[in-house]
Amino acid sequence: QVQFVESGGGLVQAGGSLRLSCVVSGNIFRFNRIGWYRQAPGKQRELVAASAIGWGGSTNYADSVKGRFTISRDNAKNTVYLQMNSLKLEDTAVYYCNRDPSYAPYWGQGTQVTVSS
Repeated sequence: QVQFVESGGGLVQAGGSLRLSCVVSGNIFRFNRIGWYRQAPGKQRELVAASAIGWGGSTNYADSVKGRFTISRDNAKNTVYLQMNSLKLEDTAVYYCNRDPSYAPYWGQGTQVTVSS
């Protein structure tokens, strides 16, 4: 059974940083791309960053996080990271990882990120 397990969230002041981790059960190479998504209260879940798993590892970012967030991966550890810098109040959300495009059965519990002023 495939599981995506997120961790690393927390409470941080605006301008601060956090690094999220996503451990994928099984072989990460079964997926072409893995993404980080977020869902803020009252809003739809959105893709904020995604990375190819294979050689080269192309990445893409939502405009709202470009230049502030960086997705990376350690294939040997079946882990994908999201480094979040210069956090803003509007980054407050539950963050999830999933394949890209997402697949409903793979949603996990997510990790809460709260940015305070």
